[in-house]
Amino acid sequence: MTNAEFNQKFCEHTKAFAIRSLKFVESLPFNTSTKVLGDQYLRSSTSVNSNYRAFCRSRSQNEKFAKICIVVEEADESVGWLEVFQHSKFGDKIEINWLLKEATELLLVTSSIKNGLYKLKYG
Repeated sequence: MTNAEFNQKFCEHTKAFAIRSLKFVESLPFNTSTKVLGDQYLRSSTSVNSNYRAFCRSRSQNEKFAKICIVVEEADESVGWLEVFQHSKFGDKIEINWLLKEATELLLVTSSIKNGLYKLKYG
């Protein structure tokens, strides 16, 4: 698989995660807690997709590295918010567990990409 093929496939993966995250938040009961948690989680989970797309279209290695750093940060934040949901009374626990597994996988993959770029850049 070429880098371009991987990037396209992984971009689809991050988009699917964002869409499933949207559906999860829409399924939550509306109250002050779920509004705050849902908003925060949606910002981070959808940002994984948008910033990975930006990473794929980067014009330089510096820009590429900066974008993947944002993706890693947003994936980690998504994991954090899902852990809060996991320990709360809000949301379908099966869906939360699936999203948490997915967010953790996205975090691991993007962290690996970041580490590889760092080694290329700084030896």
